[in-house]
Amino acid sequence: MRLFVLILLLVLSTAAPARAVTNTARTAPTFNGTVHAVAYLGTTVYVGGSFTRASWGGRNWPRERLAAFDSRTGALLRWSPTADGTVRALATAPGAVYVAGDFHRVAGKRRDSIARLHPTGNTISPFRQYLTGTPHALVIGNGRLYLGGAFTSVSGHRQTNLAAFSLATGRLDARWHPATDGRVHTLAAVGGRIFLGGAFTTVNGDRSAARLAAVDAGSGTLDRHFRPTVTAEVNDIAVDGTGVYAATGGQGGRAIAYGLDGRTRWQRVFDGDTTAVTLAGGTAYVGGHFDRVCLTARNGPHGSCLDGSVPRVKLAAITAAGRLTEWNPQANGVIGVRVLGTDPATGALDAGGDFTTIGGRIRPRFARF
Repeated sequence: MRLFVLILLLVLSTAAPARAVTNTARTAPTFNGTVHAVAYLGTTVYVGGSFTRASWGGRNWPRERLAAFDSRTGALLRWSPTADGTVRALATAPGAVYVAGDFHRVAGKRRDSIARLHPTGNTISPFRQYLTGTPHALVIGNGRLYLGGAFTSVSGHRQTNLAAFSLATGRLDARWHPATDGRVHTLAAVGGRIFLGGAFTTVNGDRSAARLAAVDAGSGTLDRHFRPTVTAEVNDIAVDGTGVYAATGGQGGRAIAYGLDGRTRWQRVFDGDTTAVTLAGGTAYVGGHFDRVCLTARNGPHGSCLDGSVPRVKLAAITAAGRLTEWNPQANGVIGVRVLGTDPATGALDAGGDFTTIGGRIRPRFARF
């Protein structure tokens, strides 16, 4: 019996590790313009941006700033509502795809900056709101659709850069009324908190909540237990059970992991802005404008690394302990990567932006790993 237990323990201890994200891009559509947003619903991946055509199966297909593909096969789907301006954010719920951006018409109907679409047909719902300003982020949680951006009002109601809508009725939730003094670039909903990142220096007038903060999901009250120190604009955030991960700009860029109380766990410094972060298997994947990762936190003018560096061109991966991994698929371009997402259905990692190659192979504006 003891021999059997010993053999069983040896088998379990030498079992194959969880599948890692590879450097090689998988089959997926590519696009003729910038990809700004990615969202998931079941086995469908939704993509938004400034593109007007998608390439798949050796052909080009009209896709006016919105497209969708099958997450299992990579095949472009027929879903093709049109938007007359750039789509900057996407969020999904059962029976709905929410889109936000610079448009004024979607699927042939008048919609100003935000709309709700059917997830399989090219039809639009009665949900109708209008913004004074520009939306940048959407997230769903607690029976609401949360919106962040640079705006001053929603459908005539004063809402400063943040707003929420009931998923059931589509109405603006007038009780949720937090405000920032600058742009909100990114949102994350976890439990009873909404995390927000951006260029703001106050939340609800509190100057200790600069660039990265959390508010109550129901009341909008500032969470004073989450107190991170952030010295540069936050471009994206991701949250899991261990903490909050931020992609920032500044003198060079940084990827920073915080505990749920806001204490810094680790940070990595790059020679250019980080603009996107997502989590997969306990690893933080980061995208941006950078070409190198600094060996220390010291950097100089234009983000140059002062104590040495290693190449990571527009994409990098960092372990839960803050160690840089060997993952290095290398996207090209000046802007590089704008958005990253992790597909819950397949575990694939999606990258979108302005790049045209991955590892020297042609992959215009979108790649799946």
